[in-house]
Amino acid sequence: MSVFHERRSLPTWRKVALSAWGAPRSPTAYGMLDIDCEPSLAYIERLRETSGEKVTLTHVLGRAVAIALAEHPEVNGFVSGGRLMLRDTVDLFFQVVYFDDDEAPDAPAMGKRKKEKKGANLAGVKVRGADRKSTVDIARELRESATKIRARGDAETARGSAMLAKLPGPLVGLATRAGAALSYDLGMNLSRFGIPYDAFGSCMITNVGVFGVTVAWAPLIEMSRVPVVLTLGAVREVPVVRNGAVVVGRVATVGVAFDHRVMDGYHAGKMAHTVQEAMASPESARALAP
Repeated sequence: MSVFHERRSLPTWRKVALSAWGAPRSPTAYGMLDIDCEPSLAYIERLRETSGEKVTLTHVLGRAVAIALAEHPEVNGFVSGGRLMLRDTVDLFFQVVYFDDDEAPDAPAMGKRKKEKKGANLAGVKVRGADRKSTVDIARELRESATKIRARGDAETARGSAMLAKLPGPLVGLATRAGAALSYDLGMNLSRFGIPYDAFGSCMITNVGVFGVTVAWAPLIEMSRVPVVLTLGAVREVPVVRNGAVVVGRVATVGVAFDHRVMDGYHAGKMAHTVQEAMASPESARALAP
């Protein structure tokens, strides 16, 4: 369970920003980060051979982001009643797609309905203390949790979504906002009512590259109180300059949406530098040290 503490020593602009806007109902700021994937892809091949785990670029990116958040703890938080509350752990939320199939009741032979698909659902896995885990640890934890989710919707967010699905449409938004207010503003633990405690953690990461999308941005979700959302696009071949020569390189674009009340361009720039550095040297001591 996460523990929060209030940051009391704030610069003047941060004090103004905390109270000047309401909670974001759409992304407050956007960014893009191009990642040179060559070092990470080579690193992934070596990890797969040595560990037997299906490590992907998502896991390497997650590890890099965890390092960045650990190095810049002032952005690992959320806004609550004009206060900036900081998380004491670096927890990453990875989105997982799963499908729910429902079979309609049997009908007369002439009008018998076939099994209906509800479509894709989104749940996710929160990796706690991700900055203290290796890339392989993150990959293994995600694989094991995703398997359970796809088998039976076994995740905090999936169970919470199932409860919300039972409510009338107009009440869903009210219920999610009320749950967030009780949890984050009043500090209540509602897990016994099926509402997970700080379910989304410090950062949300989703991979749209698996669907062939090269660039995308995801919205900030008010109820999550997550300060930054990252969207990993598909790896593509582009001209790059290496050692003064133009060659074909593999690059992926990360779309970034962040809460401007919590972080600004200065923090975004610092974190982007840390992420790019970690992705460029994934086997470095800093990238692997607990």
